[in-house]
Amino acid sequence: MVAVTDDATGPVPVYYFSSASGMVRQFCERVCEGTGRTAHDVGERDVRRSVPDGPWVLVTPSYKTGNPGNDTIPEAVRRFLRHPDTRRRLAGVMGSGNRNFGAHYQAAARQIARVSGRPVLFEFELQGTRWDVDDARRILEELDAWLACTEPSEPRA
Repeated sequence: MVAVTDDATGPVPVYYFSSASGMVRQFCERVCEGTGRTAHDVGERDVRRSVPDGPWVLVTPSYKTGNPGNDTIPEAVRRFLRHPDTRRRLAGVMGSGNRNFGAHYQAAARQIARVSGRPVLFEFELQGTRWDVDDARRILEELDAWLACTEPSEPRA
């Protein structure tokens, strides 16, 4: 495994999975644009095999599979979360979904949050609206500020 190095004092990076439609990718690019925040596509093998070196946020879609016994977490996300350090450093989850999926709406984000003990930070439909982008940016900025206050400090001499 290779560590992805992001500035530990900078904005928390976003890791996302996007289907061929590119809706989640578009949302993440809009959220990160001009903020100094980086976005990493776990659909890319090198990213999926890397390990974040600090706190990070996951943005995942949910899909209705047609099989109620089959969960909706994309396989690339599942593989990325296999490494214990990756799971431990997860700060929160954002979900994209389609309300037409009924009970499956946001199922992946909610399941990952429940299993990991991390919060669902934000939910949006499809590729999100400009207001969703603004809300996600604000939430991520608040997370950055909170993490900056809770990061372990240097030992005192």
